[in-house]
Amino acid sequence: MMSILLYAGGAWIAIIGIMYLGQRSMMYFPDHSEPHPHDHDLPQMESIRIAVEDTVEILAWWHAPADHSHPVLVYFHGNAGHIGERDYKIREMVEAGYGVLLATYRYNAGAGGTGSEEALLADAREAIEFVKSHGIAEQRIVLYGESLGSGVAVAMAAEHNVAGLILETPYSSIAEVAHSRYWFALAKWLIRDRYDSLARIGKVKAPILLFHGDADTTIPMRFGERLYDAAPEPKEAHFFPGGRHTDLYDHGAGQLVMDFMDRCATRVRAG
Repeated sequence: MMSILLYAGGAWIAIIGIMYLGQRSMMYFPDHSEPHPHDHDLPQMESIRIAVEDTVEILAWWHAPADHSHPVLVYFHGNAGHIGERDYKIREMVEAGYGVLLATYRYNAGAGGTGSEEALLADAREAIEFVKSHGIAEQRIVLYGESLGSGVAVAMAAEHNVAGLILETPYSSIAEVAHSRYWFALAKWLIRDRYDSLARIGKVKAPILLFHGDADTTIPMRFGERLYDAAPEPKEAHFFPGGRHTDLYDHGAGQLVMDFMDRCATRVRAG
């Protein structure tokens, strides 16, 4: 009996160890593609590299705003795929004269880094600094966070006085999502990169647009609702019946985003 208990205990410890040490490989999926905007029918944009460390430069696509009355969108994507796969989300903004910075992370596109919450937040800060280096005040910046990137966007909005915050399929925290997905009680406490948006959202002063789908099985909608309930005003949310994790633009999210950007532009022009 004792040997069985010892074996079971050892197996349990091994499972916990694998979960703790290997979790980043389950959270960050490197994509070594180096997409170019010309291949995605976005000739107005240029492909650039932004230095985030001495030996690490992240890939980004950049389109300068038409003039000082147009806000600049800084887009933080999810954990899988490359920035070219988000082309349909930014095309109308580029054509309307908005500035857009679509940045990847240091574990993608041959940048040479590895993923962690600390690393992704550092990448995001450098992306914002790049925009500001072009004479664009942070009050003209609108942050967009998709899925994993929503935690990055919330963290940056809590640090910077931006014009707006857009959250697509967001979560309250990665730890809470993990706790709902994995059967053992310690899962929540084993998460190294917690992306605790719930703890940060109260510091956001910018208007917030949040949207989610009730058929999302990757990040269930209740986590987006929890974050929205904790967010300060002004805020608006749209929850799409039948919307899944990656198809919300098929349900009309694109128009919501453009309308929100137009309202941000009105506030920017009003000073």
